[in-house]
Amino acid sequence: MIASMDQMRVREFSTWFLLVSTFAAFSFGWSERISCDIQCDVRIYNTSSGPVADKLNVHLVPHTHDDVGWLKTVDQYFVGSNNSIQVAAVQYILDSVISALQADPNRKFIYVEQAFFQRWWRQQTSTTKKAVRKLVDRGQLEFINGGWCMHDEASTHYIDMIDQTTLGHRYIKEQFGKVPRIGWQIDPFGHSAVQAYLLGAEVGFDAVFFARADYQDVLQRRKDRTMEAIWRGSKSLGSSAQIFAGILANHYEPPDGFSFDIGSSNPPVQDDSELFDYNLEERVNLFVQRAQEQAKEFRTNHLMWTMGDDFAYEYAHTWFKQLDKLVHYVNKDGRVNAFYSTPSLYVDMKEASNETWPLKLDDYFPYADSENGYWTGYFTSRPALKGYVRKLSAYLQVARQLELIVGRKDLGLSSDSLEEALAVLQHHDGVSGTEQQHVASDYTKRLFLASVESESLINAALAQLITGKSRLAGYVGRLQMVTNEISNNYGHQAIKETGSSSMNFQQCPLSNISYCPPSEADLTGKSLAVIAYNPLGWERKETVRITVSDYKLDVFDSSGNLVPSQIIPVSQTSTKLRERHLRSIQKPIVSDEPLFELLFECSTPPLGYSTYYVKPSQNDSYSAEHSLIEENIQSHGAHAKSNSVQFTFSSSTGLLERLKRKDGVEVSLEQSFCWYNASDGNTEETRGQASGAYVFRPNTSSCFALGYNVTTSSVKGSLVEEVHQQLTSWVSQVVRVFKDSENAEVEFTVGPIPFEDQLGKEIVTKLSTDLESNGVFYTDSNGRDFIKRVRDYRSDWELEVHEEIAGNYYPVNSGIFLSDNSTDFSILVDRSIGGSSISDGELELMVHRRLLHDDGKGVAEALNETTCLDDSSTCEGLVVRGTFLIDVRPVNESAFWRRNLIQRKLFPLQLVFSVVNDEDGQFNISEYSAMEIGYQLPPNVALVTLQELHDSSVLLRLAHLFEIHEDDLWSNVAVVNLQNIFANHKIKKVEELSLSANQKKSEMKVKQWQIENDDMEGVRYIRSSGFLEDGYQIELRPMEIRTFSVTLE
Repeated sequence: MIASMDQMRVREFSTWFLLVSTFAAFSFGWSERISCDIQCDVRIYNTSSGPVADKLNVHLVPHTHDDVGWLKTVDQYFVGSNNSIQVAAVQYILDSVISALQADPNRKFIYVEQAFFQRWWRQQTSTTKKAVRKLVDRGQLEFINGGWCMHDEASTHYIDMIDQTTLGHRYIKEQFGKVPRIGWQIDPFGHSAVQAYLLGAEVGFDAVFFARADYQDVLQRRKDRTMEAIWRGSKSLGSSAQIFAGILANHYEPPDGFSFDIGSSNPPVQDDSELFDYNLEERVNLFVQRAQEQAKEFRTNHLMWTMGDDFAYEYAHTWFKQLDKLVHYVNKDGRVNAFYSTPSLYVDMKEASNETWPLKLDDYFPYADSENGYWTGYFTSRPALKGYVRKLSAYLQVARQLELIVGRKDLGLSSDSLEEALAVLQHHDGVSGTEQQHVASDYTKRLFLASVESESLINAALAQLITGKSRLAGYVGRLQMVTNEISNNYGHQAIKETGSSSMNFQQCPLSNISYCPPSEADLTGKSLAVIAYNPLGWERKETVRITVSDYKLDVFDSSGNLVPSQIIPVSQTSTKLRERHLRSIQKPIVSDEPLFELLFECSTPPLGYSTYYVKPSQNDSYSAEHSLIEENIQSHGAHAKSNSVQFTFSSSTGLLERLKRKDGVEVSLEQSFCWYNASDGNTEETRGQASGAYVFRPNTSSCFALGYNVTTSSVKGSLVEEVHQQLTSWVSQVVRVFKDSENAEVEFTVGPIPFEDQLGKEIVTKLSTDLESNGVFYTDSNGRDFIKRVRDYRSDWELEVHEEIAGNYYPVNSGIFLSDNSTDFSILVDRSIGGSSISDGELELMVHRRLLHDDGKGVAEALNETTCLDDSSTCEGLVVRGTFLIDVRPVNESAFWRRNLIQRKLFPLQLVFSVVNDEDGQFNISEYSAMEIGYQLPPNVALVTLQELHDSSVLLRLAHLFEIHEDDLWSNVAVVNLQNIFANHKIKKVEELSLSANQKKSEMKVKQWQIENDDMEGVRYIRSSGFLEDGYQIELRPMEIRTFSVTLE
């Protein structure tokens, strides 16, 4: 029996050996046909291939996508800490990639995020830096996109997008002398028109690539072979600012089966026939199959494969070893041609093909990845963070301007830290609100610490200007003349010059909750100096509002003239917010004395400041008008009116119901608050898709009324009238109308959103008119162009409607409006939020969100923001306070109003306070403008950037605010005299640059594309360039932004 078993085993082994030998012989024979050269068992792979004209070319693009914060903080991602959340360490990715590139001169790699690269770069030795520069010069390492981060495209403002891109491009230019050629927006959740024409073509990019587009759109484009198109994002700039745009074939990952990261389950290319699992033929065949499949969906014989993923290449050798094999063996096989490449080379090949391309207009919003997966919730997610970013963006511009005016080197302080912190926040998991809570806290901390330095900078700069001790000291006489002229223009008398030795400047970043210690100081024997700095290039006259501890006050301008003022008691809502804040920072509430809001009219020159003095009244005949709050007025109805408009509130509901203008325009205008019940994912239609940080998915189309019993009170006065409304215990608002305004400001306070019923809530305010809008409304693109939206419609494909609410939401950065062709109804916002028009004549804004479930899109947390009080043992839902403006006016007037108010809301007056002793008198230079006497920018031109760089050159950007045909008067060419912007300096040299200031405008090269079905073919778009004959005068045409490097004497 034993012998018999042995004989059987011998026979089984012989059979097995015969089969293996036969297979090995077959495999060896096939591998001989395409194998590498073998010398002493060392395989040498030929990776030197490039494009071949008559073959299908596969461009292999090694890359890593490194989030500048998401599940971990930006620094945790860089150093590789907190790996219990995610294993990722960018410093090792860069270490590993550089080593791998040095091993083979044919290998290539692209890198994007300068926030990480610059952290890594400053840690390297001079030897390593030299080696990296060599790789860059040889084209092995290429920077694409090149911004500080890969910014979001929905929640970002165009100025912030420009700033963060410029910051990254500046480092690349200084360190490597290179100019990025490609936009690489592979992960943002939808794509804006501004990204295409402004942060694409106007930056100088040849193309932009991205991975996310609506799943219905992508399905249609795959069928039509329109995944790549010529994107013309601006109707004003047309073909002069178009760009080649491509949707990536495989998200931003490799084709299925070809991921080679260290933890990948995909098999490597096993080409050693002496080992088990030999798969060379199988891997080459699959490569060819994937290429041929993709070729059916793309035009020309060039395909791009993105060989990487999130935080890939930490062990770069695992990728490059397999890619070397694929390049070698696929080319030996000969059916397709594969080689290391970059998007730049890929676009060059696309241009050289002379292919005709489809045309894409407008944008790629909203984005959905499934029937119920509309990524429109993040338009509003973390609204407090969004508001903080917008506020500090304006603050950065103030700091930069004063840094230039006083002198960067003289201050010893810098706005650089705030510039970098804000650049980080533009990341598509930053201001978007889609990061984990601890990351959001880290972002906020970075912003706060950076703002503290800029606060010191602003205080120091103003102190130097006011005392005449800045680098402009030689111009003191000139400054005095300027301020005297300004005083005369406003009917003031000459300024009294006295000492200012006791100045101590302070600011109030929490003035929105009526918390301002410097302005609340006891002024016995003292005065409160209020310096109002105006960062706009226009004169402005506005009502200033500060918190004070007394109502017996007088306000004077710098010439000693009494200024009209009004006193209003601080509301109960604001008082509660103050107390809540003090508890959150564990600071005792020191007094129960009532507080007041002091309002007064403030006039400021362009790019300058004015000073006002608040003093205790010497007797009971104080000048400030004391307005009391009239309680419980709902029974007879409330109203708030100005000289031009009246808003009326319902006597039955207490809510806004009508608007009437002085010119006779009258519309029904009803406001309400309601909430969408956030889906938990367990719905009958589709299981698993909850509403979360990314996705907005209500479980019904109904928006549930708050069930409020409105308590209404009002304030009447000569400067402002207000209607205060407490709708529920957690929703209140103030509707205020200023004396000279034609619109209303709505200040809402929402939260903590109740959770006791275990229902996630998306809080919305709706404003309904009787205008017939026919399903059409308009939203801004990153604060720039307004784009037409049509409910339940997409211009690029026939939309199948599955989410009638979420599928009609769009990002609103600055404003949203609708029209009936004679009257416009507009809303302007103070931060990025989501908005829509679900019913004709109605606009709605989502102002806050609090959710119970994660939406399964990666962040792995429910969006449940809280504030912890006292000793952190008590945590409540986040309270959000914000403002928006509402306006109704004739169509021919509305564009100017929107553009003007957007700028004023974007760049508010920056208030700085100093308590001065009476004996010190007033400041030496109480008013100042950096511009020429009597000069201001045209109303259709905005000052976007005024920044002194490290080389002492000045970066200047000016923007035309209007689109073509938007306004009969202001959609025309504007003329600006650059010398008038620099009143105290003579311009020595001016050079026009690209938008990101990394190349001369005259040297920018534009690729030419053939476009199919182009209705605008032959239309020539004239662009401004050079200077007019008279000195440094320039032109700006609709929607143009021109960037200059200015050298001052």
